[in-house]
Amino acid sequence: MRENSDGWEVVSDPSQWVGIVFVDIDGTLVPAPGSAVHVARYLGTEEQMTEAEAAYAAGLLTNPEVAAVDALAWAGHTEEEIDGWLTQLPLVDGIAETVGWCREHRLLPVLATLAWQPIGRHLGRRFGFAAYCGPELESVDGSFTGRVQATFDEFGKRDFALRYAENLGLGPSQCAAIGDSRSDLPLFDEVGLSIAFNADQQARDRASTTVDGEDLRAVTPLLADWYPRTR
Repeated sequence: MRENSDGWEVVSDPSQWVGIVFVDIDGTLVPAPGSAVHVARYLGTEEQMTEAEAAYAAGLLTNPEVAAVDALAWAGHTEEEIDGWLTQLPLVDGIAETVGWCREHRLLPVLATLAWQPIGRHLGRRFGFAAYCGPELESVDGSFTGRVQATFDEFGKRDFALRYAENLGLGPSQCAAIGDSRSDLPLFDEVGLSIAFNADQQARDRASTTVDGEDLRAVTPLLADWYPRTR
């Protein structure tokens, strides 16, 4: 896979894709309490991050506020170090197979997430997602400084997805989103198919359809029923 300077897959022929499937990370690919808490175990801040993530889910904190707390603990660590920790990240089954199915059916798989960009980059390269988004940590000489370089929230996630689709000549109706919680709601409201996967009640209420299970392949029958209508 060829990548551009952002680490995203170079899409040389956009016309080969009939749609895009945007997939969330935390709560969707990574069961609760999520990727930030997993990394926090290595950083020694697991309890603090568990509380912050719960406050975000309850609407008591914004994602930029959570990110500012978390970023401090990353100071002095490198992306290579974080990558090593992420190899032990708890994940649902069937991610690689679902990504493969999407590509075989001309649906480009993309990560749409509020997880830190190094986490999106790791999972994108590991499983074959074409791109990712998320808040960005400042880095100097290969080490994180503990400062947030770019903030991100659920509306930024929606806007990233819609811009990405537009750049490929695709509209919102040709996009699907798979997610589980508050951060997915603005994107759910825009796309042609929204799937609440192992989701909380607010996501279930806003989604086109719901599915539960320990294997991401549970979403493929729903995508298979939808994607012919994108053509």
